[in-house]
Amino acid sequence: MDVIDIIVTKRDGGELQPGQIDWVIDAYTRGAIAEEQMAALNMAIVWRGMTRAEVSRWTAAMLGSGDRLDFSDLPRPTTDKHSTGGVGDKITLPLTPAVAACGAAVPQLSGRGLGHTGGTLDKLESIPGWRAELSPAEMRRSLTDVGGVICAAGAGLAPADRKLYALRDVTGTVESIPLIAGSIMSKKLAEGTGSLVLDVKVGSGAFMKDTESARELARTMVDIGNDNGVRTVALLTAMDAPLGRQVGNALEVAEALEVLAGGGPDDVVELTVRLGREMLAAAGLPGAKDPADALRDGSAMDAWRRMIRAQGGDPDAPLPVAAERREILAPASGTLTRLDAHAVGMAAWRLGAGRARKEDPVSPGAGVTLHAEPGDHVRVGRPLFTLHTDDPARFDRAAESLTDAVTLDGEDTRLPLVIDRIG
Repeated sequence: MDVIDIIVTKRDGGELQPGQIDWVIDAYTRGAIAEEQMAALNMAIVWRGMTRAEVSRWTAAMLGSGDRLDFSDLPRPTTDKHSTGGVGDKITLPLTPAVAACGAAVPQLSGRGLGHTGGTLDKLESIPGWRAELSPAEMRRSLTDVGGVICAAGAGLAPADRKLYALRDVTGTVESIPLIAGSIMSKKLAEGTGSLVLDVKVGSGAFMKDTESARELARTMVDIGNDNGVRTVALLTAMDAPLGRQVGNALEVAEALEVLAGGGPDDVVELTVRLGREMLAAAGLPGAKDPADALRDGSAMDAWRRMIRAQGGDPDAPLPVAAERREILAPASGTLTRLDAHAVGMAAWRLGAGRARKEDPVSPGAGVTLHAEPGDHVRVGRPLFTLHTDDPARFDRAAESLTDAVTLDGEDTRLPLVIDRIG
């Protein structure tokens, strides 16, 4: 194989053959292909795209670069959910124990946040004692005993993707649907789940800003999953406004606990239930207990408490609270017709809830509380947002992020919470 021939083939719009894809992924992972050569191939893919066959083989090659977990011998069928990320997206927290309470096993490998979207592990690490790093044996034990686990992916899963993503991040080649889809799916398939439900976000707070590109990404990932023997479906869901009323690590855990206790914001509850039903159906459990019932009767909360304890956490411990708060008041009265998710995410990030670099620490108590959502009537001088931080010097820049975040009495252009289903 000659890497230059492979680059030129894709540059000129040709289709890479399975053997070429297998070789280039393996050689790059081993260090036999220079960074600049792989960057050139990535850029050619950005411009020329990939066929379904190419994307599926690219994903399979990255999957084959490392370990693949196998939970097929568990007494419960396995199913998982992956979200493309958004503001206030705490759905994994109530969803995993709710689905576990309905009879499935959920091996949820999650990540930490970067930029304005929060990471599930950052949220859970605000619980005293909870640990993200588990061995495969510990994962298996939690899946057997509890039915769910949320933890960090081991270094041995899809190492090609880890190396490729770092290169794409610094070479302007992140924005490619085939490369995004291959990156996400290589990691999710490595988990060893038998079925997968994708939550592809659309809107200002999401990576995909418009429905058309989100639908293309969803279709590509669904095809990859099914081509690799994992039953896969996707929901396109709204991220033009934040999910729920809390944005920030410990704040979102507290709101997830409200949902697990049978309450919580309507949108968080609805999406938890919709995704849970899809997961159970994909796992071959269409007659299972309904996730809505698991939230109402306390069985989802019971599964949550067992899951947290299994990873060293104390489900009864108080969550961290930021040292400082500041309220932002409504500038006028009227009906809130727009609440920009990206602006709220940036405010939370500036307060310390997120990170600019992977090695940055996060403040567990930092974030934003929303006192109104689109459709609500607000009154002048009443609190619209509460900002939480440990460093009061952060308040002014966070408030700047929210300057144009709200529209009153404008045209209601909200997306429906669930826009489409692909599968």
